[in-house]
Amino acid sequence: MIRLAQPAELPYLQEIENASGEAFRDIGMPEIADDDPMSLEDLAEHDVWVAIGAEGVPVAFIAAGDVDGAVHVHQVSVHPSHARQGIGAALIEHVTRSERAVTLTTFRDVPWNQPYYERLGFRAMEFHAVAEASPGLAEIMREEASRGLDPATRVAMALLPAKERP
Repeated sequence: MIRLAQPAELPYLQEIENASGEAFRDIGMPEIADDDPMSLEDLAEHDVWVAIGAEGVPVAFIAAGDVDGAVHVHQVSVHPSHARQGIGAALIEHVTRSERAVTLTTFRDVPWNQPYYERLGFRAMEFHAVAEASPGLAEIMREEASRGLDPATRVAMALLPAKERP
């Protein structure tokens, strides 16, 4: 079941994000695993949906918001104990039902990042410079770089609005 997150669940979502980030340690990216989760304030400012597990508690979440008229996915996290069950894809599908385009930024060469999103229908948005992106998306990419994420390893991706998809 997917539903909107309850305010009392937001701290638990940070735990899910931390646990899901541990996979980056296994591929030589400990700095990503050690990165702070979305703040409670950021979570509260976004539309956050949770996937509820058999125990009745969230096992995954997706945080999205409006960026330049598109639905922008800021974070998708699935607790490792529930990974590889299609939960992340279900959450993404939930927000991609929109009549608007859906965007996100992610790592190019991490198997559960760009290649995964491509399988879900997203396509890379190639810019020669961040300035070519929409203002909001360019700001997100600049903010990522200011936190130490190498722009050469990142990619912005988009999915057409539902009515325009093949």
